[in-house]
Amino acid sequence: MKVILDTNIYISGLIFPDSNPDKILKYAQQGKIKVYCSPFILEEIKKVLVIKFDYSEKMAEKFIEEILKFVEIIKPKIKLSMIKEKDDDNRILETAVTAKADFLISGDKKHILPIGKIKRVKIISVKEFFEIYKK
Repeated sequence: MKVILDTNIYISGLIFPDSNPDKILKYAQQGKIKVYCSPFILEEIKKVLVIKFDYSEKMAEKFIEEILKFVEIIKPKIKLSMIKEKDDDNRILETAVTAKADFLISGDKKHILPIGKIKRVKIISVKEFFEIYKK
């Protein structure tokens, strides 16, 4: 199963141990799912940790180092502009399409989840992921 995790999944997994996003990260670490990530997503994670959650640059970089142990980095080859209200979210979609992922897992109910599907990538919530994974 090829998966892209939205930035909010990484952040929630770090901030809330034993949460469902944390379980997804653990699945990735254990090789149960194949996670793809882009340099943009890594930068966004770092920025959110430092600015919004007051992490030091060093602490944020340590988290990124841990992520790099279980993700495959890809550089999107396409440019999308589906989400007008928040252009950064288009970078997440670009990563999912370039990776030819099965799923993009997101907690973004306002911009990303309503899209539902882009190309062959199904956009799902954490709850939906666990419903699918259990099958």
